Amino acid sequence: MMFWVIFYLALGVVALYYSQHQPFPEHSSRFGMLMLVTGAIFWIMTQAPRETGFLVPATSAVALGGIFVVIGVFRMAVRLDDVVVAPFGGVLLCTGTLSLMGDRWPEMAQSEQIGSFLLASILVLMEIYLAFRGLVVGVQGITWSKSGLRQVNRGLLLGPRGAISHFERSWDMEDPWINAMSHAALVLIYRHLGDESSAKEHLTELEAGGGWESVDDTWASAITDALSNLNQQPVTSND
Repeated sequence: MMFWVIFYLALGVVALYYSQHQPFPEHSSRFGMLMLVTGAIFWIMTQAPRETGFLVPATSAVALGGIFVVIGVFRMAVRLDDVVVAPFGGVLLCTGTLSLMGDRWPEMAQSEQIGSFLLASILVLMEIYLAFRGLVVGVQGITWSKSGLRQVNRGLLLGPRGAISHFERSWDMEDPWINAMSHAALVLIYRHLGDESSAKEHLTELEAGGGWESVDDTWASAITDALSNLNQQPVTSND
């Protein structure tokens, strides 16, 4: 049981660490907190007079892992707002599944062992893909752009978690239109802040990429409206 306690706690801590570097940290933060709570629950269970069966933590890992893989893949491939939950959910799913298989392996017939081996191989390959797609390829430029707009709406313009920082990470070599959107947003933000020097730098980059004509009017309007709604000095985000 202590293996599972350490496993859940470690998974939660690592997920929380990675969440600090995400444009939408709330998704991986919730996952990390749930892992910590689950690990704490299993630790409390170790103090009970009646020993908890092996199947409880392993089955929980399979169930939670499967759920978070589905949620994580949806957010990674469709919503484009998280790349952490899917690979970490895959770790949970693989660990739980392999533990259950290993526990029953001596009792399995040869055909069952072959099927279990194939299933384990598929799960491991899936996890390798999720880890590569989420943790190696990482966050796409459009995701940082979306989070930058959210920070503008929140009034968070400055600091490491501010809109400027997010837009400065949203470059995409394969989709130049995302770069144009980011430069346009930065021009408007710096003008709002009265920093004409920085605004001119990004305006030059924007004109090199096609100018304002390459930016959707809806995007420019969204940034302008969000900035006009700021009734106070821009908030600096230090988290």
